[in-house]
Amino acid sequence: MNSADLGRRVGVPSTALFTDQYELTMVQAALKAGTADRRSVFEAFTRRLPEGRRYGVVAGTGRVLDAVENFHFDDEMLGFLRDQNIVDAPTIDWLADYRFSGDIWGYPEGEVYFPGSPLLRVEGSFAECVLLETVILSILNHDSAIAAAASRMSAAAGGRRLIEMGARRTHELSAVAAARAAYIGGFHTTSDLAAGFRYNIPTVGTSAHAFTLLHDSERDAFRAQVDSLGRGTSLLVDTYDVTEAVRTAVEIAGPELGAVRIDSGDLLLVAHRVRQQLDELGATQTKIVVTSDLDEYAIASLAAAPVDAYGVGTQLVTGSGHPTCSMVYKLVARAGSADPSDPLLPVVKKSLGAKSSRGGRKWAARRLDEYGAAEAEVIGTGPVPAELADRQLLVELVRGGEVVAREPLEAARERHVAARKGLPMSAIQLSRGEPVIPTEYV
Repeated sequence: MNSADLGRRVGVPSTALFTDQYELTMVQAALKAGTADRRSVFEAFTRRLPEGRRYGVVAGTGRVLDAVENFHFDDEMLGFLRDQNIVDAPTIDWLADYRFSGDIWGYPEGEVYFPGSPLLRVEGSFAECVLLETVILSILNHDSAIAAAASRMSAAAGGRRLIEMGARRTHELSAVAAARAAYIGGFHTTSDLAAGFRYNIPTVGTSAHAFTLLHDSERDAFRAQVDSLGRGTSLLVDTYDVTEAVRTAVEIAGPELGAVRIDSGDLLLVAHRVRQQLDELGATQTKIVVTSDLDEYAIASLAAAPVDAYGVGTQLVTGSGHPTCSMVYKLVARAGSADPSDPLLPVVKKSLGAKSSRGGRKWAARRLDEYGAAEAEVIGTGPVPAELADRQLLVELVRGGEVVAREPLEAARERHVAARKGLPMSAIQLSRGEPVIPTEYV
């Protein structure tokens, strides 16, 4: 990945307090113990996929890079930490000069992942790496959950257009991140202008039922919209009677009418009736857009319907039932000092149940079968086998504290299309099942 002109850049405030208190108290104790500078390796991964999911989607990496760059403590923040007695004076002095100076490697944005995949590897001193835990996980867990849902919806849509329209169903800032993740996962446009402004995602939108209800008649509302936005606009036809609304819409806009939107009722039945009516009225090129609490299953159920685009809100921005990916951020290796020549020693959490992890600084590669489809996610800590050398998944993101891998959002979107195509065909089945390929450790 190469640096690129990403269009409009929006200032990001400091992310230093997007963290949990125990990260700062760990730094304080490590500074006092003389272990804060020990060279360390942290990895972000998930032990399992959400129930029934066949693959995960990496999203949020670009936002993580912004967060790392903007992780610094200003005077007001330091004053808060001091006034609340959260950490002591030597720790506050250390935080005042904090800038991440280590290295980060990770799966590129848009790539797919599986249980155990080392999605992000953060290397540096213990103190500088541990501070980033919460902000990294909050971004990756949220954005990857949305991207995975978007990917499933995109697969179910079978090439039909998808509109992200969930801003009113989530936190205002989460809405912007959700639109970005949905675009990576296969959506084509968003209704959220902040997402369009910040990330150059194409935006769409025309009118709601309120606009129709404002006017003395549906005809008056349609006429006002067409006069303002042109014949190619999309008219909402289910405020009153759909059949009458479609007739009126074509009378006013003519066969050049861009689209009609249906937001309620039996969408399968109504879409068929509307398509027949449009064709009979000569509006054969007018598109049909459906909305109304859609998810991937509803989209799949409409595969036989004459629908041209789907608008999705609530289910998308909540991860379609799985709003987090349950990623964790664990120390997997550390040295005895800050000396680069001091060897890294694997460390591992041992616990009962399913919360154990694997130690060591890891690489990951995807092995292909004879037909070129993925057959295993291979993860190791030693030398990379020769046959997997050109199939490695981690790329360099940050070197010596400097971001080296910014890219246009379109690149992540295209990468996801290629990554999903590289999986076995069963990956896009909506029926519940295990990960589509196994994770192997070597």
